[in-house]
Amino acid sequence: MAAAASTSMAATAVLMHRLPAAQQVAVFSPLPHRPSLCSTQFKQLKVTRRSSQLLVKASSSDETQLDANELFTDLKEKWDGVENKSTVLLYGGGAIVAVWLASTVVGAINSVPLLPKVMELVGLGYTGWFVYRYLLFKSSRKELATDIEAIKKKIAGTE
Repeated sequence: MAAAASTSMAATAVLMHRLPAAQQVAVFSPLPHRPSLCSTQFKQLKVTRRSSQLLVKASSSDETQLDANELFTDLKEKWDGVENKSTVLLYGGGAIVAVWLASTVVGAINSVPLLPKVMELVGLGYTGWFVYRYLLFKSSRKELATDIEAIKKKIAGTE
């Protein structure tokens, strides 16, 4: 612990020497002093009995590997199966523009003081209402499931 403290003090001294001589500035941090982790501390952690119980070994499995060629061939087959390629490109471009526009609007709202906190409260209120209305009781969960299925049918055009 003393070595870590002296290391951080030495780093502070090096940083202080890089400041111009006329501007000697005292550094005050609102955060408590946290010693840096060096390799000797990691070695000590590995030796402890508690950490030896928490060892996790990674295993390689052929089932989880993603083959890039297979992914590209699947995408190519799906793209070749699309009849209206121009419509897909138009919707894709529109989606990208919509995400960019939404990002700009959220950034503008976030820059207004106090408005982000109000929006958080509105979001929390709506989340609470949604949980109470649709997720708390079994009958309302069934109603939500039927509503979702109806929306899926409208989107797919099977209705």
